[in-house]
Amino acid sequence: MRWIGLILALMLLAIPARAQEAARLEIGASSLTQTGRGWWGKPPPLELRLGLTRAVPYRVYIVGDPARLIVDLKGADFSGISAEDLFGADLVPAIRWGRYRRGWSRIVVELPGPYRIESAGQRTKGAQPEITIDLDPVREKDFAPRASAATALRDLPEPADLPQIDETPGLTVALDAGHGGFDPGAEAGGEEEADLVLAFAQELRKALEARGVEVVMTRDSDVFVRLEDRMTIAREGGADLFLSLHADALPEGQAAGATVYLWNSRANTRAARQLVTRHERDDLLLGQDLSGQDDALTGVLMDFARTDTQPRAENFARFLTSRLALMGIELHGRPVQTAAFSVLKSPDIPSALLELGFISDDSDRANLTNPAWRARMVDVVAESITGWARDEAARERMLRR
Repeated sequence: MRWIGLILALMLLAIPARAQEAARLEIGASSLTQTGRGWWGKPPPLELRLGLTRAVPYRVYIVGDPARLIVDLKGADFSGISAEDLFGADLVPAIRWGRYRRGWSRIVVELPGPYRIESAGQRTKGAQPEITIDLDPVREKDFAPRASAATALRDLPEPADLPQIDETPGLTVALDAGHGGFDPGAEAGGEEEADLVLAFAQELRKALEARGVEVVMTRDSDVFVRLEDRMTIAREGGADLFLSLHADALPEGQAAGATVYLWNSRANTRAARQLVTRHERDDLLLGQDLSGQDDALTGVLMDFARTDTQPRAENFARFLTSRLALMGIELHGRPVQTAAFSVLKSPDIPSALLELGFISDDSDRANLTNPAWRARMVDVVAESITGWARDEAARERMLRR
């Protein structure tokens, strides 16, 4: 028996270890941002953040003719992800990435002038590994690119052979302006929540439609729409994302800044029971006739649907909050929270509720009534939605391989 055990142990040692899965770029957690102003004709300082699915060995350096930042990453794979989707890609002349050599990928950032690497490091931000590279502009006489620049330039990756997606064809978003009609929502400083969020929803619709997104409005005027009907409108419109917009009030000093709410999964059982009793059964899940089924089966089907939609909603929340932070939009101390809001109960549509701010907070209320702030917020939310949709599409393509 001891010989059998020894033979089995040797056989196990002979089996090659499974290769570690390649690190993937989390495009929603990655960005290129301007960290200051450029003075006397110099370009601005820049920061490149790369959110990864796992930590990897890497190296960074600058080459010249023209000035470029080179980032090499071992065990990373960026296939299926377009560099054009990187937030802030328009700050530099060009960005591209691709396979460099076996086991390595390379990112090439063409810089708007001479720079030096101020700092570079990799750390774990929560559960998310992140590489951060800070670049400072320098005078031409102080520019010191890598001596072996010619060697570094030989194997630069060619632009990835990806379909160019300028817009997001086929994407439908349901915008839900909270309250309305005889329900004005929160009130403060002579403003009503229902009016503020409707104005924002109408501006956001225009921004999304300009990007090729179809928009379904749960209300487009000062009317009251029941909570359950809002989800039904989104479902009948074929929505791929449901976004409810609010600007609530809380006692002074308790809340300020934008907040994203997601469905609280711990309340799934209670929500299933409420939906079963308050909706027609054939209205619970798009494309599934649940009439004649018992409550237990209905609840199981709803929970199964959420295994797909909840992670997608969480991914959207990451896209949105990261871009809000990058654009300097003030966020709540806990920017992503969970709740059992009725409008988040739909199991078949990724759903989120965005508190644009709190009308009870003087600063938030001033922002909500400021056209310039609203325009910036609209642009960030619209870019987050389209970026999220492209990321979801890339994930689906990877799963089909």
